[in-house]
Amino acid sequence: MNQQLAGYAPTPVTARMENHGSAMLKVAMQSGQDLFARTGSMVAYEGFVQYEPNPPALRQRASQWLTGEGAPLMKCSGDGLLYLADYGANVVCINLNNDALSVNGTNLLAFDAHLQWGVERVKGMAKFAGQGLFNVQVSGTGWVAITSRGTPIVVDCGRGEDETFVDPDALVAWSPNLKVKGKSSFKASSLIGRGSGEAYQMAFSGQGIVVVQPSEDSTDRLRTRG
Repeated sequence: MNQQLAGYAPTPVTARMENHGSAMLKVAMQSGQDLFARTGSMVAYEGFVQYEPNPPALRQRASQWLTGEGAPLMKCSGDGLLYLADYGANVVCINLNNDALSVNGTNLLAFDAHLQWGVERVKGMAKFAGQGLFNVQVSGTGWVAITSRGTPIVVDCGRGEDETFVDPDALVAWSPNLKVKGKSSFKASSLIGRGSGEAYQMAFSGQGIVVVQPSEDSTDRLRTRG
C-alpha cells in the first residue's frame, strides 16, 4: 500500500509557494516570513507553525472585507511546511515582482505578509451590484495564491482594441491598471450568469490581464469559513 501512495508524497521544496496537485497550496514557512491566509484554509502542516485568526492589527484594515465579502484572515508564522486548500478549488500561485493584482475577496487564499494590501470597492459597479463589489489589491514583491472554481482562463486585454466583458460572479482577479466599467444588457441575461431579467457585466480595457473561473455561481461570493 505504501508503494501505491508514494506518488502522492510531498515533492522537494523549490519555491516559497507551489502547488501540490491542482487543489492544494504548499508554503515553505521560515521565521520572520509571516503569511496571511484565509481563516480555516489550513489542512496540514509539518514543523512548528502558529496561527492567529483575525489578529487585531488586521481587523480595521479588513473591516469592509469582513462585512462585505465575508473572508477573514489568519496570520501564520513559524518554520516548516504549511498546506492550504479551499474546498477543492484550483489553486494558482503568483510571484509578484514589483507588481500588483486585484483579487476577488473570496478567491484570495494566501499572500506574503510583507506585501502591501488593502480592501477596495470596485469603481463603476455599485449601481449594478447593489452594495458594489469589494476586491483586495495586493502589491509589491512576493507570493500570492488565488483560487478558482475549476481551471481558470487568463485573458490578455492588451492584445486588441476591443473591451473584455466578464460576469462578476466568474471574475477572479485583474491587473489594477485596467480601466473598469459596468454594462447592463437584457439581451445578455440569457447568455451570461444564471439570473433572470437585467444582466450586468464588467468591461475591462487597457494593458493587463483578467483571470476568469468557469464557475458563475454567485453563492461562491457569499460563502464564509468558520
